[in-house]
Amino acid sequence: MTEDPRKRMADLAILIERHNHQYHVLDAPEISDAEYDALMRELLELEEQHPEWKLPNSPTERVGAPPLDSFQSVRHGLPMLSLDNAFDDDEMREFDTRVKRFLESPGSPAPETIEYIVEPKLDGVAVELIYRDGEFVTGSTRGDGVTGEDVTHNLKTIRTIPLKLHGETAVSLLEVRGEVHMKLDAFNQLNRERESAGEPVYANPRNFAAGSLRQLDSKETAKRPLTIACYGVGNIETSGHLPNTLMETLGWIETFGIPVIPMRHLCRGIDEVLDRYRYLESIRDELECEVDGAVAAVNDVRLQERLGVKSRSPRWAVAYKFKPRQATTVVESIDVQVGRTGTLTPVAHLRPVRVGGVEVSRATLHNQDEVDRKDVRRGDAVWIQRAGDVIPEVVKVDREKRKKGVRRFKMPSECPACLAPVERVEGEAAHRCTNGFSCPAQRKEAIRHFASKNALDIDGLGEKLVHQLVERGLVENVADLYQLDRETLAGLDRMAEKSASNLLLALEAAKETTLARFLFGLGIRHVGEHVASVLADAFGDLDKLMKSSEEELQKVHEVGGTVARSIVEFFSREDHRKVIQRLREEAGIRWTKSEPHTEIEPEGPLAGKTVVFTGSLAMPRDQAKRLAQARGARVASSVSPKTDLVVAGDKAGTKLKKAEDLGIEVIDEDMFLARNSITEGESA
Repeated sequence: MTEDPRKRMADLAILIERHNHQYHVLDAPEISDAEYDALMRELLELEEQHPEWKLPNSPTERVGAPPLDSFQSVRHGLPMLSLDNAFDDDEMREFDTRVKRFLESPGSPAPETIEYIVEPKLDGVAVELIYRDGEFVTGSTRGDGVTGEDVTHNLKTIRTIPLKLHGETAVSLLEVRGEVHMKLDAFNQLNRERESAGEPVYANPRNFAAGSLRQLDSKETAKRPLTIACYGVGNIETSGHLPNTLMETLGWIETFGIPVIPMRHLCRGIDEVLDRYRYLESIRDELECEVDGAVAAVNDVRLQERLGVKSRSPRWAVAYKFKPRQATTVVESIDVQVGRTGTLTPVAHLRPVRVGGVEVSRATLHNQDEVDRKDVRRGDAVWIQRAGDVIPEVVKVDREKRKKGVRRFKMPSECPACLAPVERVEGEAAHRCTNGFSCPAQRKEAIRHFASKNALDIDGLGEKLVHQLVERGLVENVADLYQLDRETLAGLDRMAEKSASNLLLALEAAKETTLARFLFGLGIRHVGEHVASVLADAFGDLDKLMKSSEEELQKVHEVGGTVARSIVEFFSREDHRKVIQRLREEAGIRWTKSEPHTEIEPEGPLAGKTVVFTGSLAMPRDQAKRLAQARGARVASSVSPKTDLVVAGDKAGTKLKKAEDLGIEVIDEDMFLARNSITEGESA
């Protein structure tokens, strides 16, 4: 009797996934590649004959799905938090002390010794996998921690991710968090192949993995040898028993076929944690993937729940970062780049050298003062370092190897992009081009900033396209973007009809924005996202803001003299005003007007006072802010002559010094709590 094709398809799916797990996760294949390919071909043929019976999570999904137009958003059931960082043993001991102090309560002393799990901190891309009734249904990026991008189709192509949980489970919902990454052997082999083909090599495994997950065509992702290691869980719905510790939890999800973080180790107390950290750092170059530190997490799940979370990170875990990697090379030249606000930045072009598995050929020198302090010159032998994705920097110069007669570097008196005069404002470290948006370099950066995610969010307007638009004279300022047509865009390098149409749609969508985003997008010096939001709330209308004097602006909380002066100077320029007029009248950029924000006179012991918190506090910073605001205070992020009080914790730095220089009252956290009658229940 001929086997039922529907049953055969189901059996093949189970069999192929089992062999996937044996090969890609356990590294213990049971059949040859030819036998595996034959099984896959049989399933593909049956699915072509009976598409109505194809399983949603068929192994054939591993080859990719039809291309998407864009990614949808996914809201995480529980926030995907980032970890606080520690950089030395003292900070790790402080973390252990904070954990114990937070757990201590009347009649319930904190454990003398905390049990931690220590594991390698993989340098990958954080994702969440959601399983319902054992089936993989949704996969997303971390995003902002609350909402991520739906990359389900791309994650399905990663063969180490089970499309169906192994074995019998009593779990109706399982949310798993992990790091998508690429093993170094595979990454290096890929770069060797690209180099042989004359193609540019990829910078590092993390960026490659991130780019792979954001492919709209998952068939492209399927070609890339990505893998995953999971480190924790989110929401779980089960009729069964849940593990009591993180170590048990990881072992539990591993029984479902989910790959977990390797080399996890149970440590009793902070001393064992530090020993384990030193061991992992000593073997970092022998590991199969990029590791940039060690994560220490409280093992007991009940203690984790008691510790809770801060606004962006859990109190029960910390990442102890490895020391930066260093190498020696030679400075072949020092060039100057021009940024969005006209700032000239010296950049050292280096003889290429590998640092921590990544080839480095450039390093920032920041400004003239920094070049002078380190005395970096062309031809110098230098030490450079990088840590994670931080831009490499020159650490020091080996002056003994310097040739005689090498001249010091001096910032040019003319802008290298437009030959306009360069000035250095007294009291500032930066040299600036004086040509504003007429400078092509500033123009390019200004356009990129205007289109950035936190400004107008114009998808598709990348660096290379902006370069073409400016160099070909098609765009002189951001208002010109809205004069572009499909034919012009499609005629540019690496553009086509679809790309041109997508960009025009993105430009149209960006016309509906907010005043805060628009202000930030204008690129006014000293006006970042936060200040732009403050200004939008205070004025509610762009015309009122543009007519405001420095004195009127300084009446706005958190707007000081430097910011006010910069705003007035920006809006006083005729070319800037014309661009804004065109954006509003010709392009049709719009936002909902609102009434200016009027503050109600606060009440409480801190009424009318401006408070700044600095240093490490026992309570979370956002909680301290709320407590101060509840007692009538305004909480600022920086110290100024308007500041009335500074609350300083451990390792307070420049804000504390500035407060002392200005004669502002400084108190510690305990005094702040006592003075404002804040109870233990509130501060806990």
